[in-house]
Amino acid sequence: MARKNSIWPLPFATSCCGIEFMATMASTYDLGRFGAERLSFSPRQADLLMVMGTIAKKMGPVLRQVYEQMAEPKWVIAVGACASTGGIFDTYSVLQGIDRIIPVDVYVPGCPPRPEQILDGVMKIQDLIQNESLRRRNSPEYQDLLASYGIE
Repeated sequence: MARKNSIWPLPFATSCCGIEFMATMASTYDLGRFGAERLSFSPRQADLLMVMGTIAKKMGPVLRQVYEQMAEPKWVIAVGACASTGGIFDTYSVLQGIDRIIPVDVYVPGCPPRPEQILDGVMKIQDLIQNESLRRRNSPEYQDLLASYGIE
């Protein structure tokens, strides 16, 4: 219960999804009600990576490095169509979904998603945290998942 209600998100925001995330943090929607009001811009202190907006292929290695610097346990939310699938940008320069470089736990659909949808994604992460076994991160299945991404 304590881990579920004390998430420290690291926003990796670009484009219009970043603006919607700012609205989610503001007083009308107030992400702080869910225990995630302390944004961490240091990967070593965050446990939830929120990737929002268009991710260019040149940003891919940076995003992966941020993910690898985060301590376990860590979770990832892909917010918006661009982070999930590349969105309307089917071009050579846009990464067609961040799940090509890092594992994603929750996808939030929309272009851009409304603050209510972002809050729903955070609540889905909280459900995952609450129901997750403390030993899941040490399981062979989880290690195989990380190995499939080339993460040790």
